Amino acid sequence: MSPEVMAYVAAGAAAGGLINGLAGFGTALFALGFFLTVMPPVQAVAVVVMISVITGTQGLWVVRHAIGQNPRRLARFLLPALVGIPLGVLTLSVLDARTLKLVIAAFLLLYGGYFSLRTVLPRFERPTPYLDMVVGFLGGLLGGAASLSGALPMMWCALRPWPKAETRAVLQPFNFVVLGLTAMLLAFKGAYSAETLSYLALAAPVAIAAAQIGIAIFRRLPDAVFRRLLIVMTFVSGAVLLARELL
Repeated sequence: MSPEVMAYVAAGAAAGGLINGLAGFGTALFALGFFLTVMPPVQAVAVVVMISVITGTQGLWVVRHAIGQNPRRLARFLLPALVGIPLGVLTLSVLDARTLKLVIAAFLLLYGGYFSLRTVLPRFERPTPYLDMVVGFLGGLLGGAASLSGALPMMWCALRPWPKAETRAVLQPFNFVVLGLTAMLLAFKGAYSAETLSYLALAAPVAIAAAQIGIAIFRRLPDAVFRRLLIVMTFVSGAVLLARELL
């Protein structure tokens, strides 16, 4: 592994780990640009999925009490997602994944841009169990079809006036479970070769350290600022996804 390759792997791991520690999602969007420069797509995805799971474990520990306080809310998102994931995989044979990603990127940009410019965010305070289930199912569907499981839950949770720990108590375990299943499927398909594991051995410690920095920042953010962060992250995620698909 040359110094240049090592630098790209470390930079991607640092970017992905930091954003996962800060927001509880977004590792792939921020790390893949670096990884794809020096790795084939399957190898890059295999590495980024594993560091997402590894750094996500740290995030789960941070919000463990919030998860325990409202497990039904998480279940409303997560259980339908488990149904949506295999259905999303099946739709790959009839859908163009690139077109789907471009549509989602445009939606993220419009949503993030609109709410970023609003001085007051909407407050959906009443319980919406059925909408939560729909969002979770569609998140799983998009995860299986285009590796975009977190897009819709992120947008939906950003509009709820929940404390930051409660918001993250949905997003973090949701992405952790979906990506954990993805990692197992990749391992079953033999994606973790000796070379891939060598990249992972370099990326994992960097991602863990960067995630700790992100977690430290998260703990200092007021709830309102965290909601704004999610909105901005929506816009940035759309821009990164669009650039990656078009360039």
